[in-house]
Amino acid sequence: MTETVKSLPGGVFAAIPTPMRDDLSVDHALLAEHSRWLLANGCDGLLVLGTTGEANSLSVTERIELLDRLVADDLPAKRLLCGTGCCALPDTVALTRHALANDVGGVLILPPFYYKNVSDDGLYAVYDQLIQQIGDTRLRIFLYHFPQMSGVPISHALIERLVRAYPATVVGMKDSSGDWDNMRTTCERLPGFRVYAGSEQYLLPILRAGGVGCISATTNVTAPLAARVYADWHAPDAEAHQARVNEVRGAIESYSAIPALKFLMAERRGLASWRNMRPPLMPLANEQARELSARLARLRFPISARSTEQS
Repeated sequence: MTETVKSLPGGVFAAIPTPMRDDLSVDHALLAEHSRWLLANGCDGLLVLGTTGEANSLSVTERIELLDRLVADDLPAKRLLCGTGCCALPDTVALTRHALANDVGGVLILPPFYYKNVSDDGLYAVYDQLIQQIGDTRLRIFLYHFPQMSGVPISHALIERLVRAYPATVVGMKDSSGDWDNMRTTCERLPGFRVYAGSEQYLLPILRAGGVGCISATTNVTAPLAARVYADWHAPDAEAHQARVNEVRGAIESYSAIPALKFLMAERRGLASWRNMRPPLMPLANEQARELSARLARLRFPISARSTEQS
């Protein structure tokens, strides 16, 4: 395995939400601040411009500026996985080229998601065209399997075909399907392929199956807990650490993911602007916000400006 592949670490990644000002423009300073907090509190790396980051509600110009500003704020580029997948192939090419220019550790690429029921041949052609047009040996692609959101699954047959054709380029996947059998099968069929579970609730199982970590929205708040699992996954108490992660994750995922997460960010910082998001997404309803706060309180999981879990 080349040094470039190693530059994107395994472990706990947070899929970062994009903070927005009241006019719904990106709050770059707050994004950099939160990113630094995550890296100091258990995260091995960060996913920017993913689903949680509302990437598909941002223009190509905004996505380019977001990455530029984040790297300019001295965030370590090699610890960043950048979402660059778009419906239009030229947009994906432009964003991927820009990510490479910023020397990120890898790019996470959704399949084109507007057209449904497309063939594996059609999806293969998209990735093939992208790789050929980029023409850069630094390119490291992580596939993004999230069929319940994209409506376009990435089959094992397609993954194997891409890896055979481009073994040094198509190097891993974020599996956000929630389908443990699919994750395990990918690890079994493709040893060495860098599989990240899309939820920290699968962190211990994916590591035991041969995967490399998790990339999750809720690790924005559970990173210190998930980091314990990753650090001690060979230890006798790994199951207990994983159980603690699962109960907190379970409370949060009972609500719409991005609104719930942005509410928790607002609570942690005492900053109401964290709840801002672009339509069609809407903030978590006040009643649901109170319920979520109460559930986390019962779990003795505090969310405040200074808290990381101590118990």
